[in-house]
Amino acid sequence: MEKLLTLIREGRIEDAESHVNQMQNQGASQASWHYARGRLCEAKGDIEEAIAAYEAAIEMDGTHLEAAFRLAFNLDLYGCEDRAVPIYESLAAHSPTHVNALINLAVIYEDKGNHIAAMRCIDRVLTDFPNHARARLFRKDIESSMNMQYDEFQERTRVKRDAIMDTPVADFELSVRSRNCLKKMNINSLGDLLRITEAELLAYKNFGETSLSEIKAMLKHKGLRLGLFKDETPVESHSPMPAMHGDVDSSSSILGRGLSEIELSGRSRKCLQRLNLMSVSDLVQKSEAELLSVKNFGQTSLNEIKQKLAEFNLSLRKPH
Repeated sequence: MEKLLTLIREGRIEDAESHVNQMQNQGASQASWHYARGRLCEAKGDIEEAIAAYEAAIEMDGTHLEAAFRLAFNLDLYGCEDRAVPIYESLAAHSPTHVNALINLAVIYEDKGNHIAAMRCIDRVLTDFPNHARARLFRKDIESSMNMQYDEFQERTRVKRDAIMDTPVADFELSVRSRNCLKKMNINSLGDLLRITEAELLAYKNFGETSLSEIKAMLKHKGLRLGLFKDETPVESHSPMPAMHGDVDSSSSILGRGLSEIELSGRSRKCLQRLNLMSVSDLVQKSEAELLSVKNFGQTSLNEIKQKLAEFNLSLRKPH
């Protein structure tokens, strides 16, 4: 088998094909021959035939681990992740550690957003091979993705909360007297109302117990109360546009450029296409968390895009 793999690595496909035929003539086991044929088909770019050959090898010898791995690998490559996962998981259960199966399984788990399972796979590799460079680098990527997911959750929570806090007082069913009093006190939103206390309301001229009771009842119905955020200071709304440094006119002209004009790796470009981003302006309105949520978009692609934007004195949108 080693000779076959050497011929394939050297690009001597015709010699490799002759070798596979010789294996069959020399009485190689059926499973071994199908496995060899699978490797040859892979080298020739015929993934469907390779998958069929590996399936035949496993059917004849269920303990042929390399055939199982190559089958899972090619199914994964062919876009059949759901079929690849159980095979990878079966290989992961074997001892000694099947490093490539665990790492590939971790990649699929991470793509599906199951970061905990991905981390377990990588930690198993690092337990046996603490200095495994690829595993150590991928572990950092997973940690980064987990942190970004948490930041994204915080961002969604903050946006939802701000939307509620910015609700105009005029939208609530209050009497004209109560509404006018709040307007004169410059209380225009729900957030303003939650930052003021009962005592402050009652201290205002013409604001009585009836208006107070009406407002308290309205807030109670929403699970809120006066003074809930009295220690908070209102913040100005943030613009969704990116931070621009240096010459504004120059940065503005760059924002109108198409992403096809920017030199990026194929992987980064495909991920941006999945988000339907067409221009630099579209890109800078995305956060790191939003980019990292795209399938196959990792820390390496993120670093590339951040570096490219930095060259134009631009940056991705920062969470508020």
